[in-house]
Amino acid sequence: MGLARTYAKLGDTLDFDRFIDRIKEGRSYVSDGKSHLIDFTVNGVELGSHNSEVKLSGPQKLQITAKAAALLPEVQDEIGAIIASRAPNLPPYWDLERSRIGTSRRVAVELLVNGEPVESKEIVADGKFQNLEFATTVDRSSWLALRVMYSSHTNPIFVTVDDKPIRASRRSAEWCRRGVDRCWEMKKNQIRAGDLKDAEAAYQKAREVYDKIIAESTGG
Repeated sequence: MGLARTYAKLGDTLDFDRFIDRIKEGRSYVSDGKSHLIDFTVNGVELGSHNSEVKLSGPQKLQITAKAAALLPEVQDEIGAIIASRAPNLPPYWDLERSRIGTSRRVAVELLVNGEPVESKEIVADGKFQNLEFATTVDRSSWLALRVMYSSHTNPIFVTVDDKPIRASRRSAEWCRRGVDRCWEMKKNQIRAGDLKDAEAAYQKAREVYDKIIAESTGG
């Protein structure tokens, strides 16, 4: 499992309250600790600022920038080769060795739109931050993120077109809806009797939210 990492704005003091504020703003990413994705922007709007939202009046080509770093041994060793060869459903699930392109020291940073990769840039995994630029056109409200497959993933930046909600994938919404039921079945017997009614109401609210999204979604 990856580690949640939060980074501060330039000039921020590293105190606990500011750290929590940055988490609430979405200024974070998940990583196995061997790759890092920071300063992610879409049309100049940085992740964690302006509610991580870019508003458009119609379809538009977006300019995306970020800094990425990764660190792999220059030559893949025996353990690294074993990790890289394992199926994705076998541990360790998150490890940069799974991201290595062949036996090179390169990995791919992917731009995701609504969870689907649309563009990829290769970087050398030498531990140094590298500047990246992407460009993609959206014609409907969508969310964008960056990832190094099996190693790191940013929070999303939301792009709204004509003030319409993001309804790009019914399949994703259905997956989340099933997750609510699964989570409830796993946790309901661990909730204190005095809290059970409120907890059940919260889960029911989540079901209703996803049911509404599913009904409104037009994508597959």
